[in-house]
Amino acid sequence: MSEGNYVQRLSIKSWSEDDRPREKLILKGKSVLSDAELLAILINSGTKKHSAVDLAKMILQKANNDLNALGKFSMADFTIFEGIGEAKAITIMSALELGRRRKEQAIEVKPVVITSKEAYILMRPYLLDLAHEEFWVIFLGRGGKLISVQQVSLGGINGTVADPRVIYKKALELPGCTGIILAHNHPSGNSRPSQEDIRLTKSMKAAGELLQIHVLDHLIFCDEGYYSFADEATL
Repeated sequence: MSEGNYVQRLSIKSWSEDDRPREKLILKGKSVLSDAELLAILINSGTKKHSAVDLAKMILQKANNDLNALGKFSMADFTIFEGIGEAKAITIMSALELGRRRKEQAIEVKPVVITSKEAYILMRPYLLDLAHEEFWVIFLGRGGKLISVQQVSLGGINGTVADPRVIYKKALELPGCTGIILAHNHPSGNSRPSQEDIRLTKSMKAAGELLQIHVLDHLIFCDEGYYSFADEATL
């Protein structure tokens, strides 16, 4: 078999219509496509050795077939695969980011936040899939009425620093703010609080009592769950 025929055999165009991702999407709808087939459409073309679907399967395998993990891939993570250059990596990363933003817009922000689960759901669009730490604050009025959600600190892989003065300055500037919920993520996936997390929570609570703006909870966010200081009675 010549090299040209070998390439043609691997090409998506040489498959039956049922096996071509684009044609399959048109004929049967997007919901029937596998993750690999959807990713193959973004990749568009394969190499001499691997089809676009083959490449997609290899990329997904590196992410343990977890789309949330795939959303954290960097340019370097994609371009280690032969056939994935910067242009294709950018296309995939852009599509994943659009998906993340769609989830953010699709979530209806509740006007009242009472439970830790409600706070966690509220924060998912902001903290999901991050490879670095961020610190956010939910500002609430009486009865848990949502006033604002704001980022107060952006850190690295190992941590972020939140300044109580900055947080309470923001709270005092918001009319009717009587309580706050602290929230930050652990990219490691370990939701247990560090000693620094515990120290910060205690200092924030003490300062809030003086200002009559109470710390209602502190959530440590992970993609698969969370730790609530209030639920664990460690607040």
